[in-house]
Amino acid sequence: MSKLHRPQVRPGTVRRSSLIGRLTRPDSCPIVSVVAPAGYGKTTLLSQWAERSGQAFAWVSLDEADNDPKVLLTYIAEALDEVEPISGRVFDALVSPAGSVPGSILPRLGSAFSSMHTPVVLILDDVHVLHSLECRTALSMLADHVPAGSRLVLAGRADPPLRIARLRAEGRVLEIGPGDLSLTRKEASALLRNMHLGLRADEVNALYQQTEGWATGLYLGALYLKEGGSLGPAAASFAGDDRLVNEYLEAELLSRISPRQRAFLTQTAVLERMSGPLCDAVLGVRGSAGTLAGLAKSNLLLVPLDRRGEWYRYHHLFRDMLVAELHREDPESIPVRYRRAAAWYERSGAPDQALEYWMKAGEVSAAARLVGELAVATFGRGRAATAERWFRWLEEHNALDRYPANAILAAMLAAVTGKPAEAERWARAAEHGAAVTRLPDGSTSVQPWLALLWTMLCRDGADQMRVDAELAASTMAPGSFFRSTPVALLGMALLMTGDEDRADAAFEDAVAVARTGGIPTDACISLAERALLAMNKGARERADRYLSAAQSAVREHHLAEYPLITIVYAAAARAALQRGDRSRARAELTQAQRVRPGLTYALPQLAARARIELARCHLALLDVPAVQTLLDEVDEILVRRPQLGVLAQQAEALRAELSQVRGPSAPGASALTTAELRLLPMLATHLSLPEIAQEQFLSRHTIKSQAVSVYRKLGAASRSAAVARARELGLLEG
Repeated sequence: MSKLHRPQVRPGTVRRSSLIGRLTRPDSCPIVSVVAPAGYGKTTLLSQWAERSGQAFAWVSLDEADNDPKVLLTYIAEALDEVEPISGRVFDALVSPAGSVPGSILPRLGSAFSSMHTPVVLILDDVHVLHSLECRTALSMLADHVPAGSRLVLAGRADPPLRIARLRAEGRVLEIGPGDLSLTRKEASALLRNMHLGLRADEVNALYQQTEGWATGLYLGALYLKEGGSLGPAAASFAGDDRLVNEYLEAELLSRISPRQRAFLTQTAVLERMSGPLCDAVLGVRGSAGTLAGLAKSNLLLVPLDRRGEWYRYHHLFRDMLVAELHREDPESIPVRYRRAAAWYERSGAPDQALEYWMKAGEVSAAARLVGELAVATFGRGRAATAERWFRWLEEHNALDRYPANAILAAMLAAVTGKPAEAERWARAAEHGAAVTRLPDGSTSVQPWLALLWTMLCRDGADQMRVDAELAASTMAPGSFFRSTPVALLGMALLMTGDEDRADAAFEDAVAVARTGGIPTDACISLAERALLAMNKGARERADRYLSAAQSAVREHHLAEYPLITIVYAAAARAALQRGDRSRARAELTQAQRVRPGLTYALPQLAARARIELARCHLALLDVPAVQTLLDEVDEILVRRPQLGVLAQQAEALRAELSQVRGPSAPGASALTTAELRLLPMLATHLSLPEIAQEQFLSRHTIKSQAVSVYRKLGAASRSAAVARARELGLLEG
């Protein structure tokens, strides 16, 4: 993977010995910040360091698509894993559909990083492309886990997403800026000498003084002289100003190459990365691999991305100029090139990359088709932020009325990730959408998908949910990836109407269907519900068998942090109480606390049902405040979805039973509300309370009040003490 390979150092490149000496000092800081505009040799310096050092290096080249925290952290984990195998628990969390970045992924990755036996330099190049607050926060947290002898290097055009002032005060960061990266007179002379120009000393001095040691300016000036230009224009054109460089490149350098070469450069500049076959497809020609290889040998404006000479990118300044020229001279060709690139990636079996180019081309139909095909699998790999970005793009292009299947997928994703308002918004779009003839799962009508969405949202009560579930189950395409979901939800609807025997049969069917290619979550939920029903009948052996199968499926499919399997933890806690194992029961209830916040009224039947079962377990432990908290949450769900059948009656019966119980009244950690549990992982980050409020779209006063309540329930006097206590209790990892 080219993103994980460091760029190769070209023969004749000027050695930055002095800077490398600073980087390799034994007492060097654990964090290195390399910040400068394009063309100052940031990547070249770091590549030389890696080439000359005997230390292990892990390299990640970042781009816009990495603004999904799980994508970013997966690349970092893979890069570290190439140096020394890291814990499989890190990758388990990364591929979990709902793994919490601050709650589990970062603590696990940070722990794996800090415990590496092999000293490693982890380089993240082009960090300026990261604008996601969650990604930037993740890197800030990762900086606290650099082990002794290792380094974390962040290179880019702007200050890295770290608390530089704090790191500077602690003496933990080495900062390298434009002044450091500027070539010395001796290094500039070496650069020009390596190009075999034969300049006099006064000519070298003139060019050096005008460029002030800016590496790209020196190189371009030298390239101009090498092509027969005169010193005056070269020396006058470069002082680190992008506009002047662009003017020079266009007026002087590009004017000296053939029209065919110039067309190749400008037309391929629309590509983030280039290979011979890709360029052939985009340009409609043959022989691009040879052209790329020739360009790579002739100058430094084409950067090799792998050791085989297959993939390249243009120097950033050069590409910016080429794209600007293309927009001026031939803007109509740009979407054409994007479409050809998208088609090539599809033919090459890379639909994710194809989708990005379809989106750049503004091809809504092709993009919508691929979103429909990729969204479920992308979410299943834990990349919800990427799928959400795709849906937002379709919404911005007014595509949802024409492609209701994508609106349904967006609503379902929002529902299972605990975003009820978004789920309702997407659902309304889906319900007003146009008719379709075929869906990604083979369904010939949108009706089964709509029926499934209505079943999930359960807006009209248990009886209508049963009708919708039966419709979805009977009309869903036989090969649909959703075929197990309506069957499992039918079981839930039957439970809500009090028909436990038919519910158990439906859950049995759902497990069988899920095991033949359905959604694993459906099997987990259905097995847990079968276990609970067996417990109600005193069939403990059968209950244990179902529960064990549910827990095995959770482990196999990395679902431990998925809110929908809260019911599995509830069933496990109840089984432990029946065995008299109160310690195990409390551990299962703690796991349920970690995932419960994501189970909202977007899935009211499962959200209320799981909380009722959890409340029963806490009642058995005489934990009055926890039961009160859970029943209050059930009441909030019932306000929005009042027709949940026997669930409302069960909640009322539990409240009546609670009134007869005498137990400790002071709320502890078990009584944390969903809002407080959502806040808890954020307290472990470097974000201030106002920044957390902004991230969660809440007022500062609300977040401060929640934080104070968290401290009180955890028996902590400060934020750091609360985080430490939460980790001790198992509510946070790390």
